[in-house]
Amino acid sequence: MEPLIRAQRVSEALRIELTEMVGYELADPRVEGVQVIEVHVAPDLKKARVMVSIPAKADSALVLDALNGARAFIRSQVAERLQLRRTPDIWFEAGAEVDPGKVKSLLRRIQRGRPRDLS
Repeated sequence: MEPLIRAQRVSEALRIELTEMVGYELADPRVEGVQVIEVHVAPDLKKARVMVSIPAKADSALVLDALNGARAFIRSQVAERLQLRRTPDIWFEAGAEVDPGKVKSLLRRIQRGRPRDLS
């Protein structure tokens, strides 16, 4: 199996498990409302970057500290659930926030036939 395809499959499996863990199983109130957006696993399967969406009301530094503080627990749970030969080292990062007003503006421009000017 090609390494990139395997990395993509592991990324998707990690995303599913981490979504469930962060959303429902972590008892830390600092991670309330946090959603896993995507997971990027290195081709050698040693490292995984987890992009999370942090609610606007939450302090992103506190949320990331809580998630990165629980990395050992999360990694052990992932290893147990996915039974991978090598469980990647997990790092959490804040994902890019998208302004809903900007998205609506861009969609209106596209509908009017002017998608080139994205400023």
